[in-house]
Amino acid sequence: MNNILAKVLPQDQGLEVSTSGKYNAAIGLMGLLAFFGVAVGIHAFVIGHHQAFGYTREVPWGLLIAAYVFFVVTSTGLCLVSSIGHVFGVEQFQPIAKRCVFMAISTIIAGFLVIGFEIANPWRMAIYNITSPNLTSNIWWMGTLYGAYLFFMLIEFALLQMNKHKEAAMLGLLGVVSGIAAHSNLGAVFGLLSGREFWHGPYMPIYFITSAMMSGCAAVVFFTWIAYRANGWEMSDKLKSSLSSVAKLGALLITVIMFFTCWKMISGVSGQPAGKYEAMMSLISGPFATNFWVGEVMMGLVIPFVIILAVRAKSMNGLFVASVSSIIGIFFMRYDLVVVGMLVPHFHGMGIVDLPHLFPYTPTFHEIAIVAGAMGLCGMMFLMGEQLFKGHLSEDH
Repeated sequence: MNNILAKVLPQDQGLEVSTSGKYNAAIGLMGLLAFFGVAVGIHAFVIGHHQAFGYTREVPWGLLIAAYVFFVVTSTGLCLVSSIGHVFGVEQFQPIAKRCVFMAISTIIAGFLVIGFEIANPWRMAIYNITSPNLTSNIWWMGTLYGAYLFFMLIEFALLQMNKHKEAAMLGLLGVVSGIAAHSNLGAVFGLLSGREFWHGPYMPIYFITSAMMSGCAAVVFFTWIAYRANGWEMSDKLKSSLSSVAKLGALLITVIMFFTCWKMISGVSGQPAGKYEAMMSLISGPFATNFWVGEVMMGLVIPFVIILAVRAKSMNGLFVASVSSIIGIFFMRYDLVVVGMLVPHFHGMGIVDLPHLFPYTPTFHEIAIVAGAMGLCGMMFLMGEQLFKGHLSEDH
């Protein structure tokens, strides 16, 4: 009888969270994956990063930095999408606010896990960030702002659980401000590196914010659909309307990212600018062409956009497929952005003997395992959050 009621009651009247063996097994599987990733990360500390990771002096960033960017971009996007309803009072976006805030916390923690294992001495970062701050360093500001962002999001979520929505909205606004500041600063970490022509330019912080919103829209649909399907719930019309609005916003942001991508290609090949041209050609017709055309363009942009238009943002199953495609494509975007920007030699145009056209880089087992562990941690927190917080029930604000 309770299962029947759970399927027919709308979201804001209460739903019973699944405690089935399969659900708990999924939590256990995600937990084991997270534990495995942490164990492999600790092993990397023991044997040394130079042995565990595929990094070199020429290519100091790789898969772990790309995964870190992926997680924090998604977190910021979830925060921004939730703020539309929770902070700025747009009613259509209110039903998804609580789950967005919780998943923003989960994804930023997963990102911190990845960057913690990427840094050779992460404990020094925590100590010297306070005792010896470098206010001229973008990376110092990135760590500080993301720390403040997580702090505000945790308090906001606690206030939401206590139904103190006015106070939570104030903390949510602080979270939005710190999140935007942190994320635009993350873009500046790349955009202000004049020695890496593929990244250098003032548009990078704007691109990061826009792509974060696109990532957030995809993540909202993905996590909400999974939650309802895993628990056997029926979505209320109000929630379906909310997800439809999120999908339409996502489609708009996809067109903006298409615009950025087109001009990135044009600026990268027009006049063959040193450094940028080699990187762009590696994406267009080089070793990263499959990543770019299949991963970034098709899965990240074209397929989600076409599906959203085809179903008119109304079919929840269709929107879920679009969100899966988008999330996979976005991961390729982050990977290509980080790795390709590192592979062009600094002195590529000087005709130096034996200098390769592109430096080699291949992710190692340790890198892949740590990223898989972070995904497992995120998945475990998501599933446990559905149980602990009763499906993130939505109330009117």
